[in-house]
Amino acid sequence: MFDSLSEKFSSLFSSLTSSGKMTEKNVEDILNQVRDALFDADVPYDVVHAFLQEIKGDVIGKKIFSSLRPSELFMKVVHDRMSAFLGGQGTEAAFTFSIPSTIMVMGLQGAGKTTTVAKLAHFIKDQAAKRGKKRRILVASVDFNRPAAIDQLEIMAQKVGVDFYRSTKASGVEAARDIATYAQKNQYEITILDTAGRLHVDTGLLDELKKIDRIIAPKYTFLVLDAMIGQESIAVAQAFESEIGCTGGILTKLDSQVRSGVAFAFKYILKKPLFFMGTGEKIADFEQFRAERLTKRILGLGDIATLVERAEDKIKQSEQEALDKSLRSGKMTLEDFAQHITMVGKLGSLVDLAKYMPGMGRFQVTREKLEQGEHELKKFRAIMSSMTHKERVRHTILDASRKRRIAHGAGVQIGDIDSLLARFEQSHHLVKLFKKMGRF
Repeated sequence: MFDSLSEKFSSLFSSLTSSGKMTEKNVEDILNQVRDALFDADVPYDVVHAFLQEIKGDVIGKKIFSSLRPSELFMKVVHDRMSAFLGGQGTEAAFTFSIPSTIMVMGLQGAGKTTTVAKLAHFIKDQAAKRGKKRRILVASVDFNRPAAIDQLEIMAQKVGVDFYRSTKASGVEAARDIATYAQKNQYEITILDTAGRLHVDTGLLDELKKIDRIIAPKYTFLVLDAMIGQESIAVAQAFESEIGCTGGILTKLDSQVRSGVAFAFKYILKKPLFFMGTGEKIADFEQFRAERLTKRILGLGDIATLVERAEDKIKQSEQEALDKSLRSGKMTLEDFAQHITMVGKLGSLVDLAKYMPGMGRFQVTREKLEQGEHELKKFRAIMSSMTHKERVRHTILDASRKRRIAHGAGVQIGDIDSLLARFEQSHHLVKLFKKMGRF
């Protein structure tokens, strides 16, 4: 997600910090690099021009050249302006839906509307569960253009654990009226309606959506946009907004190597926020679009807040407490080490996690190195799975015979086992050192 843009900004800010000095000339040079990076990310020309003009205005207004730390102040200017372009203030708080609510999801065919409906239902259900509540959620579809769409939504609703209703009406408009009646009669708190799409925006599609909009009177109308088609999504968004209107947007397919033009330009051009983004194929790969956090990721400043939230969601409290206990004791076994590696795996791949860590760009850790590290972790998991409990608790008993047995069971070389033990010893020494320093 925005990997290319993030790499360019990280490199740019690293060189800026190391130079320490700033003049009008090198500011102009830096802005030219920022411009090129944004053009490469498929950000529209008018948006890039406006962004750079606002940065220039701030640089002059804040008297950046006479400040004690001009490079840091310049970075703050870029950070603040980018955050404003992506969504600005008010996007960081956890988003909650009013109860009751009807949500209409619209967009072009292939943008991922149906999957987004299921992901949105899962998000609402999960957020309610965290507050100790259970929501009555209904999902339904009026997409008669794609025969498999309704069947797909029914299957996904079962996976998510929410109710599904199939209307027997013959047209999208009549089906929408039938679904609205059913939802009201059965007192659903949240109703999410998947609408029909086309391969392009046309009069027939917009006319049908207008009629459906009047019938169901949705509290929220979300426009689903495919991030892979970049800047073209903005033209699509403008057409839907001018004819029907929307509460805001949802970006899909951000797990691919996409350019970020649509994300950067959406708020500036449409004056509407992006609310959510799909970050993978799994139902749970869906998160709130938070401008401030995303800005930090793009600029290579990390996003620890999201990483902490992910840990709280995916790692049980008892597992976290066990980890804390082993670290505080200063004594760690291979059993603990295995559990730690498993916990990291729950958070995502090393490539994914690196995006949330501050300053990764400065360390020049390539994607290839991270993937190599991920491959090594898989080997480590296989090795420790082939050990007995006694061997994981007392690794000093691992002699040549035991290593041969473990290597055969894990499908690795004995050298891989020695590498694991070396990494474990390094980690163990660090734990002891931190304990002596009073860091635990």
